[in-house]
Amino acid sequence: MSDNPIVFIDSGVGGLPYLEMARNYLPEENYTYVADTGNFPYGEKDATALQIIILELITDIVNRISPKLIVVACNTASVVALPLLRDRFGIPFVGVVPAIKPAAEFAAVNRNGGIGLLATRKTIEDPYTDTLIEDYASSVRVDKYAGINLVDFVEHNFITSTDEEKMEVISESAEYFSRLEIDSLVLGCTHFIYLEEYFRRHLGSSVAVIDSRKGVSRQIKKIIKTEGLVSDNKKRDIFYVTCGKGEQLNYQRFAEKFSLEWGGVL
Repeated sequence: MSDNPIVFIDSGVGGLPYLEMARNYLPEENYTYVADTGNFPYGEKDATALQIIILELITDIVNRISPKLIVVACNTASVVALPLLRDRFGIPFVGVVPAIKPAAEFAAVNRNGGIGLLATRKTIEDPYTDTLIEDYASSVRVDKYAGINLVDFVEHNFITSTDEEKMEVISESAEYFSRLEIDSLVLGCTHFIYLEEYFRRHLGSSVAVIDSRKGVSRQIKKIIKTEGLVSDNKKRDIFYVTCGKGEQLNYQRFAEKFSLEWGGVL
């Protein structure tokens, strides 16, 4: 069991930077990434439909891959489905939620201004996000923005786009937060991490750009060590998609970018 892989799931490539960070913390582990491309994107789906999709995906992964831990590397999916997954399956799950807590801690120590939250429409609207803000950032102004077009851009165009095109695609949301004079920007969708550098350029060094990669990696490491699941037999890290139609070259390029073996369709 200890040599079984840690599996990361998302509707597409958004969770790959989380896998990359986890590999820095636990390089001896085996990793499998599953991009649920047949159901991309998650962020615009009805909550009940998304729960069914994710339950079916995880059931298939558990039966075919036997992971020792699963990371739901998607804010929307984590908010909607994590309690169900933990009730249904007898393995640990780690989720990804908007990094409101560290942003509020940063604001308390370093600044007096507000927090910007850039996320999908579903994450912005979900009551869980409001609870996070109430619990950790009730004394700080939090301004929300749904970056609807950014997920699709990263998924389909990031690899081949120019720096100018990347700056252009973030300009609307970056301008929105610039006008509000925020002190920190929370990237509340895993896909948005690919555009971190471009938000930093636009917003300037006075604005902290925050995500939850380090916190998620620390939690994975804690569980692996606490549960006695540390691997002693490094084998391979592999990338799968769930749909074989179109864009295979695009996903193979992402696999290469993150040093993952291309596995094709799961």
